[in-house]
Amino acid sequence: MIASLERIGSNLFQRPYLLLSLTSLFWAGNLVLGRFVAGHVPPVTLAFARWAGAFTLLIGFALPHLRRDWPAIRGSLGRLSLMALTGIGAYNTLAYWGLQSTEALNALLIQSTGPLLIGVWTALLFRDLMSRAQLLGVLASLVGVAVIVSRGDLSSLARIHLNAGDLAILIAMVIYGLYSALLRLKPPMHWLSFLTATIGLGALFLVPLLVAELSSGRAIMLDATTAGAIAYVAIFPSTLAYLFFIRGVELIGANRAGPFFHLMPLFGAIMAIAFLGERPQPFHAVGFALILAGVAIAARRRAPKVAQEV
Repeated sequence: MIASLERIGSNLFQRPYLLLSLTSLFWAGNLVLGRFVAGHVPPVTLAFARWAGAFTLLIGFALPHLRRDWPAIRGSLGRLSLMALTGIGAYNTLAYWGLQSTEALNALLIQSTGPLLIGVWTALLFRDLMSRAQLLGVLASLVGVAVIVSRGDLSSLARIHLNAGDLAILIAMVIYGLYSALLRLKPPMHWLSFLTATIGLGALFLVPLLVAELSSGRAIMLDATTAGAIAYVAIFPSTLAYLFFIRGVELIGANRAGPFFHLMPLFGAIMAIAFLGERPQPFHAVGFALILAGVAIAARRRAPKVAQEV
């Protein structure tokens, strides 16, 4: 049975599109859950519990690799700390804080800026410009997102009211775009070593904020809702989604992986239909088609250049 699981895992890790689709599914659930428990679990407490839980899940499996990769970890501590600060600590804490006060519609729209922000960061840091096909795919899927979240009435987007929570989520997305671009500089080490080290560092960076939040009187409510929320965020959008995202970027690059962010509102709409009783509407079909077409266009491998005869 163990051998079968290893074969399944090995096969999965060679399928970037499936990995990135599952990442978006788990992150869509995280967005819905983060909004659901707003006011029930303080944002920094939820972020710290998420990463402390993920670290606890990983450390037993990662320890042999961490020992072997320790020289690489020590030599790349600055780079790993930057990745932990951006992609683990700052992004998630700001997102959870923003979800305390923003509407789901706003959050979905702002999250959809991810592919464009990744493209900006890769251009600034590495002069790696998005191809025309990638840009076209991003724009097509972004229109699909707008169709879904506006329920087919694009004019309603002009009436959206932005607040401090929206700004926090936008800053979080800018930071996550930087993290996604920086994954190109991931030190050569086992994926378990990289993931566990960055998650552990990210959790440590949150300790001062956690102490400040608890000192302000914001306490966590210890009940079944809290336990279920922490279990979900520790396993799916943290351990599995980050592992899948890192591997997906490793296989196809940040610019081609970015458009998969647009699957989050698609999955969010499906969850609303499946679990909240929302009825499918024509705008769902239009939005889904545009998102899937855009992701397919943007994620295509760039055709190799043919040398010209001289």
